[in-house]
Parts: sequence; structure tokens; C-alpha cells
Amino acid sequence: MQSFAALMIRSLVYLLFMAGVANIFAMEGYTLLAESKYDEGSATELMHDTFAFVTCMLFLIGAYYSDTLRPAAVVVATLSGMMLIREFDAFLDENMFDGAWQTLVCILIATSTLYLIRQKHPVKPSLIEFSKLSSAGIYLSGILVVLVFSRLFGRGSFWEAVMGDGYVRVVKNIVEEGTELMGYSILVIAAVEFLWQIVSQRRESLYNR
Repeated sequence: MQSFAALMIRSLVYLLFMAGVANIFAMEGYTLLAESKYDEGSATELMHDTFAFVTCMLFLIGAYYSDTLRPAAVVVATLSGMMLIREFDAFLDENMFDGAWQTLVCILIATSTLYLIRQKHPVKPSLIEFSKLSSAGIYLSGILVVLVFSRLFGRGSFWEAVMGDGYVRVVKNIVEEGTELMGYSILVIAAVEFLWQIVSQRRESLYNR
């Protein structure tokens, strides 16, 4: 069982992390002022890519250290990897071929499926075990923010409707990209929590021997 002190320390770290992310997000606005675009080449997009990559890697590390949770961790890491590839859709289409990111996603899914089939631990019990962890709920929250809320909340038609003749595209970009960044930040926290829970379980297992 985790101590209350450890929970409070992690909560403080997460608070500082989110505050840091919010301040980095605001830097473009403070620096470029009315010239801010918050487009594909911004620091915000770089954080999207970085956080998706970090989330994927942390779940893969967790998969390495837990036999029973390995299938679930691979599934989650695969989903995070798909999101990472999707973030590079424009780059891949321009520098490889049209539809390159879809092809890479299909390859990733096929590779993960083959790996999971060869695992001695079945996927369903592993996912059920993962669903009981707090990190699963945090991860689901992040996914909903990134894939659902940010997309719907950042619709251009909505902002054009409420702003009328005063519509400014950068405002729409700030809302959409900022909300998406919040979702990716939550995914990183979920991955850290998952790894922490794996380490805690291993420590308790060694202590009880």
C-alpha cells in the first residue's frame, strides 16, 4: 500500500508539471503577441509529440517489468504510438506518400497483435487487472480529452458562430491545441502512475518473500 506522504509528493510534482506545461504553452503568446499562430510548427505541437512518445515508452517499460500487466501495457502503448504517428500525419504525407501515417498505424497494430498472440498471459485478464488501477482511469480521462473533447470544443464552426465577424483563427487554435495539450499531459501522468504502481507491486512482492 502506498503511503499518504508519497501520494502527496506525487500530487505536488504533477501540479508543478501541469503548471510548467501551461506556462510553456503561454510563452508563444507572450513572445509573439498578435503574431502567435499556435500551428503545426509551434512549441505546443512539439510537446504533443514529446508527451505521446514519453507515454508510449513508459508503458513499454512497465510492460517489461510486469508479466501479468504486460499485454494490457502493450495495448495502451500501441494506442499511444498510434496517436504519436497521427501527430506526424502532415509531415509523413509530405515527405513519404499520401496516407503514410495510416499505413504506419496498420503496421503498428499488426505488429502488436502478433506480439500479443505469442504472449503466455492472455489479454483480457490483463486488461481487467489494469482497469482496477488508478492509472487506467487517469489514462482514459486523457484519451477522452485528446480524442473527443479537444476536437469538439475546437471546432471552427463553433468559434465562427460565437465570434461572428470578430472571428480570429488563432483563438480557435489556442483553445483546441491547449485542450489537447492538457489531455497529453494527463496521459503522461497516467504513464508515470502506472510505472509507479508496477514498481510498488514489485517492491511489496520482494518484501513479502
